[in-house]
Amino acid sequence: MKALAIDCACSRMTVAAKNEDYTFTAIYDIGMRQSETLVPAIDEVLQKCGLAKNELDYTALTVGPGSFTGLRLGISALKAIECAFGTPIYGISSIEAYAYPFIDSPVPTLACIDANKDKFYAGIYHSGKIVLEDGDYEVPFIIERLKNIGELNIAGFEKDMNKLISLLEFQGCKPVIHKLAVPPVTTDCLFALAEKKITAKLPPLKDFDGPVYLRASEAEIKLSTS
Repeated sequence: MKALAIDCACSRMTVAAKNEDYTFTAIYDIGMRQSETLVPAIDEVLQKCGLAKNELDYTALTVGPGSFTGLRLGISALKAIECAFGTPIYGISSIEAYAYPFIDSPVPTLACIDANKDKFYAGIYHSGKIVLEDGDYEVPFIIERLKNIGELNIAGFEKDMNKLISLLEFQGCKPVIHKLAVPPVTTDCLFALAEKKITAKLPPLKDFDGPVYLRASEAEIKLSTS
């Protein structure tokens, strides 16, 4: 299949195109400068794969949770392609995508993204099933859900995992913890999960679907308390 995938959920942005069996990936560890880079990155990966936007069978992206700005940029870019060429967009949970490389692990995998304020966007997956729905959780809640789990993978980017592990250990979390770094090419997981949805005949995003935030933005919080 011919496809384009974007992961803008975290500060490290990954953009990839695939033309049947050939994939070209670009990774940008650029912090908050995604808006300057995303559109040129899309053009570059498509060119490297010998593809035009009107040839794509589908696009895929992480729809959240994650960076408010990054998620909006990603979905806006793919909606533009959809509007121009009718290309379906498949939205994938950021947490599910980050847990996906460890789907065959014999123990549960907790995938996490640092959500600041000692909270984490997190979910637990085991043997292809959801043990804990993706959510915006405080550490004591995560510990409560882990009390009957003896062994646990924690997946994520290095700094997010290290912070969560430190907080779990400080608060007496008991499972044997294995640290699993998310591979840099997160778009490979998006291609795989999107094509599973296509095979299962699951629908793409609808026109009114947008990012999954799980939390109000700082601006919304300030407005609601003013």
